[in-house]
Amino acid sequence: MSKYVKFILPAAIIGVGIFLMSFLSGFKEEQKKEKPAVKAKTVEAMLLSPNDNTADVTVFGRLTSAQPVILTSEVEGTLVKGDILFRPAQKFSKGELLLKIDDSQMTLDVQSAKSDFLNALAQVLPEIKIDFPDKYDIWQKYFSSVTFDKNLPDMPEVNNQKIKLFLTRYGVFKLYFTVKNLEIKHQKYYFYAPFNGAVTDAGFREGSVARPGTRLGEIINLDAMEVEVPVQAADLQWLNRNGNVTLTSDSITDTLNGKIARIGSAIEERTQTIKVFIKPSGNIDAAYNGLFFKAVIPGKIVENSVRVPRKSIYKGEYVYTIKDGKLNLEKLNIVRGEPDFVLAANTFAKGDILVTEILQGVSPGMPAAARYTSETPEVD
Repeated sequence: MSKYVKFILPAAIIGVGIFLMSFLSGFKEEQKKEKPAVKAKTVEAMLLSPNDNTADVTVFGRLTSAQPVILTSEVEGTLVKGDILFRPAQKFSKGELLLKIDDSQMTLDVQSAKSDFLNALAQVLPEIKIDFPDKYDIWQKYFSSVTFDKNLPDMPEVNNQKIKLFLTRYGVFKLYFTVKNLEIKHQKYYFYAPFNGAVTDAGFREGSVARPGTRLGEIINLDAMEVEVPVQAADLQWLNRNGNVTLTSDSITDTLNGKIARIGSAIEERTQTIKVFIKPSGNIDAAYNGLFFKAVIPGKIVENSVRVPRKSIYKGEYVYTIKDGKLNLEKLNIVRGEPDFVLAANTFAKGDILVTEILQGVSPGMPAAARYTSETPEVD
């Protein structure tokens, strides 16, 4: 009997202990489980202050001269250096001799024709002196005014039919027009600058032989530089035609200012754009010719509006704001779209907080805290 008691007694004690523990634990008050607190998400944001903003129109175009001139030879001869070095990017002033074609032979032809003219006129003078003494001084002074180093002056007006007959008989008229024709041709040997400009192309150099039709080079008028930009037809209504246009380029550090010079009258059917020509102010470097520029044209004023960064817009028209410490999804009233921003009017109030960073995995109502960047404008 004692053998069974030895094994049963310890088991009974353990069982009673377990029963008592279970019984006593039923009297212990069960603790309530607390939900973990949701941490507010910190996001980049900006304070908003609606104002009157300019609806800019941003376009891109090339700076070119409105007056490019191709120099083409109409005569034959060897090119001779003018007043400047005829090389690309070389500037010049109006009236300077750009190029010259050797005119030695042509000069002799003019002088020879002028000599024949004077010889014919000398034969007429005695006839005029005898028959029309009152007209003699006029023709004598004209004869004396003709020199070989200047162009032939205009002949005196001939109203008397007999004097006209004398002049015709001795070939004075024919020789006069021959000299004038040669003088016009002689001018084609010289290329004078018609404006202040620069050389953009110099195909021929000094010593080369030019022939009729030879392209010698190209020049541009630096006082007539302009940026031609295509503007969407829908954006024409926004243009402030009297505003100051800002011109910038990645290739230069200078910022140019300009004005709208003129607007085209025809819309390009394929792109639905119209050409707008912007004239920069001030002196333009010849090296700028051909550069692409970004033109920011000021537009009309949009009242009670803010510039909303495009990166903060969802589905083309929604943004997140922070209200009462929570994310709030709002629909924009977009008035005007720009490359980096959109102008939203009558959407926000002063002091509203706009989330400016791209959010993923969030939803309206989530706790949020604003982290303002250095670029964030302060509310007035």
